[in-house]
Amino acid sequence: MPALCRDCHTSLDAGTRCPACRSPRVLSHPELFDLTIAHIDCDAFYASVEKRDDPALRDVPLIVGGGRRGVVTTACYIARIRGVRSAMPMFKALRLCPDAVVVKPRFPAYVTASRAIRAMMEELTPAVEPLSLDEAFLDLGGTARLHRAPPAVLLARLALRIQRELGLTASIGLSHNKFLAKIASDLDKPRGFSVIGRAETQAFLRDRPVGLIWGVGHATQEALARSGIRTIADLLRWDRRDLVARFGSSGDRLWRLARGEDARRVHPNAPVKSISNETTFDEDTSDPDLLDGHLWRMAEKVADRAKAKALSGRVVTLKLKKASHAVLTRRHALREPTQLADRIYREARVLLDQSGAAAPFRLLGVGLSDLMHEGRADLSADFLDPRAAARAEAERAADAVRARFGHDAILKGRALR
Repeated sequence: MPALCRDCHTSLDAGTRCPACRSPRVLSHPELFDLTIAHIDCDAFYASVEKRDDPALRDVPLIVGGGRRGVVTTACYIARIRGVRSAMPMFKALRLCPDAVVVKPRFPAYVTASRAIRAMMEELTPAVEPLSLDEAFLDLGGTARLHRAPPAVLLARLALRIQRELGLTASIGLSHNKFLAKIASDLDKPRGFSVIGRAETQAFLRDRPVGLIWGVGHATQEALARSGIRTIADLLRWDRRDLVARFGSSGDRLWRLARGEDARRVHPNAPVKSISNETTFDEDTSDPDLLDGHLWRMAEKVADRAKAKALSGRVVTLKLKKASHAVLTRRHALREPTQLADRIYREARVLLDQSGAAAPFRLLGVGLSDLMHEGRADLSADFLDPRAAARAEAERAADAVRARFGHDAILKGRALR
């Protein structure tokens, strides 16, 4: 059986230890050197950047997020073992892990690390499709002749290079399509490398829960369960036409993915259609201060990502999910595009006030769409809001200070809610 040492990249017959360097990190699979679609996901990315930049944090449970009334953005694996999860209220996270160190996010540092990793990926193949700052799909078909090594070897080299040059780790999934590659990258985190081959696809999927399928969240799982569908094996028993009749266009998608079929290609430089951020609360909330604080933090994250990509957007979107799981979406088109957190927050705040939706809510989200280059952003004055120009100037000045001294250099009071 083909095998690969992930440390010295020696190709060998299947074994439990590399004969060249004696490393136990040997990866074996019948299709190891034939598969070309990969998903790379950095491990606890924000927390890993913080630990890399401050060695004193290396061996402590670390949470990246807001103050005591904020939420967890991400947590290192030490904190995750204690039960800390993304989007968890900070007071709950600290109850589970009282000795955790909490730091504010530093998005400029994460963007810098992300760009360095992206450059390494593009040295292997031009077919890189980023999903976020810390994950991407790669199509390595046709690269073996150029690099004189099969994709699995190139990916193992890439993971080691990311660790040595950037002080970060990544997990890799390798398969024959995007759906399975993404599943594989989650199988053995952190520092994992997992393979799902063609021959084993249906056997691998059969007994897995339907929640494994990309895009099947809690509400969809409940709807499927009402039809007796809890596992992928349950989906396989349904006729394609019956699934479509019952669940619409998503029924066809479920039918195909249950069989491991995914014809989507890896699209390099695919245009970004929208930028969004959302939080699912551990407990439904009606607290207006807490909701307002979340709105600001989400608007700031959306704005930071827009600025990092040199984009602006004309449409602000608010997403709400009620306790009943009903989802409400409200949008407002601006007269001119924006990339400012202040403008995004204020529009989202109006949408929330005008939504007519009664709290409590279980999910809150903010988005920016109808994207274009930042050169057209926030050009004209808002005569209905004379202070808008001053706030915009202050935000730009704050961005400059943070870029030089870190994200914590300036903090708005509402971010602590």
